[in-house]
Amino acid sequence: MEAGPVPAAVLLPLFLKNGEYHLLFTKRTPHLTHHSGEISFPGGVCDPGDLDSADTARREAWEEVGIAPYDVEILGELDDCHSIHNYLVTPVVGVFPANYTLTVNDAEIERLIEVPLSHFEKPEFFRMEYWDYKGRKDFPMYFYRYGDDEIWGLTARILKNFLDVLWGVE
Repeated sequence: MEAGPVPAAVLLPLFLKNGEYHLLFTKRTPHLTHHSGEISFPGGVCDPGDLDSADTARREAWEEVGIAPYDVEILGELDDCHSIHNYLVTPVVGVFPANYTLTVNDAEIERLIEVPLSHFEKPEFFRMEYWDYKGRKDFPMYFYRYGDDEIWGLTARILKNFLDVLWGVE
């Protein structure tokens, strides 16, 4: 029997830049075992010492991009998402101060990507495909383009959920 999903959390880090809210994404280094080269939110597996999902998300953001846990104001959580690698991921939305000095963990992160929220309002940067997944032939897969980068998979699913909540889409 397969073990239940592994609890994990990601932070959707919002910050003000040029008078507009942006989301911070990471592009993972190519040598990692899981999701190498992919664009993601800071996050990872819940540690036994973490108090809750917000604690996990803050800790991981500190380890990956150098945002101190006490500098993240938690706004709330989105619906949990199951990943194809048997993780149950809780997306945590938080704000950190503008003009923050970030410190990238270059063992895990190749570079940071800062995307203004208004970019995601433009339909030409979004597409959806239907993929075969666990016997379903109609599993929606979302894609968001920003410059030469493509956000897809679990990160795009979490992003779409966030944007739907933000914009009041049913």
